[in-house]
Amino acid sequence: MQRIIIAAISGGLFGAGLLVSGMTDTTKVQGWLDVFGNWDPTLAFVLGGAILPMLVAWHMTTKRAVSMVGDPFPSKPDPRLGHNLVIGSVLFGAGWGLVGLCPGPAIASLSWGGTGGITFILAMIAGMLVAQPIRLQIDRLAAI
Repeated sequence: MQRIIIAAISGGLFGAGLLVSGMTDTTKVQGWLDVFGNWDPTLAFVLGGAILPMLVAWHMTTKRAVSMVGDPFPSKPDPRLGHNLVIGSVLFGAGWGLVGLCPGPAIASLSWGGTGGITFILAMIAGMLVAQPIRLQIDRLAAI
């Protein structure tokens, strides 16, 4: 139950932050990506607002063996830039850049209605479903 409460509070803070910052507006995100045109730097403040608290949280976890709900912390990821990270980043960035939404704001955009957000969510789910088989194929090809 504690885990659900913490998840609900965290999700609520995240969603409120998206709405207040305007990051559910696709033109805001596309403005960030339009570096050579009408660039909008406001996303940098949102990113900074996420990074700073996370730095504090990471620092706090170095002094703890388990999380607030009693689960062990996951091991640190491999810092190497492998083919999966590069290919996945390009695909994620292409989807984000073409539509102006990443997963969080896309879900929040469903409250406005319209077929664009629903189409994006369905395509995102389809991508998630095919990601693992495609990743296995990429791993097989990389091993050759």
